[in-house]
Amino acid sequence: MFCIAEILSNAQLQQIRQLLADQPFQSGNVTAGWAATLVKNNEQLDPKARHYEKLQQLIVSALAANEVFALAAMPKALRPLLFSRYTTGMGYGEHVDNALMGDEPRIRSDLSFTLFLSAPGDYEGGELVIEDTSGTHAHKLDAGSLVLYPSDTLHRVETVTSGVRQVAVGWVQCLIRDPRQRQILFDLEVVRRQLFQQQGKTAEFDSLSKSCSNLWRLWADP
Repeated sequence: MFCIAEILSNAQLQQIRQLLADQPFQSGNVTAGWAATLVKNNEQLDPKARHYEKLQQLIVSALAANEVFALAAMPKALRPLLFSRYTTGMGYGEHVDNALMGDEPRIRSDLSFTLFLSAPGDYEGGELVIEDTSGTHAHKLDAGSLVLYPSDTLHRVETVTSGVRQVAVGWVQCLIRDPRQRQILFDLEVVRRQLFQQQGKTAEFDSLSKSCSNLWRLWADP
């Protein structure tokens, strides 16, 4: 689980909010599974909305440019984003994301992410609550920040009691399927870059780089 700050700049946030203004939203149940419809109460941007593709491009480009997201998610494929809106009284009860998403091509959901488009002071309630083996974690991040978490976890969005919560939600199929292997490669890459910054291209750096590359050859699912 990663919280990544400043995925979007203030200028990008302002542009996205302007593009979302006065666009058509529809019931979030359009994309909910048969069980999730019982607990899902939000609105989503209509995929036929005039600015939908431009909004997609802006955020996907920002994700691709973010080094921490690339290292942590190791994306092979992304599902098209959902732009969700929660007004007073709306929330999303306990659920787990579908393992397979889309039609052609289908992707396996390894990681989910929520990119906050509203500032915490814009609404009350609305925390993203994620349950894992270490406990329950509530997230209400600054606008432009993102929480990345395993798609196999139970999670919910607490009821918004005032204001409006806007987020972009997406899913990642990773190049490395096993989360333990992703963690190993992430940790090694962090050390590799620190070693290069401190000492430059040394024999130790080259040896570590060789081991990282060979682990990618063993584990990657390109």
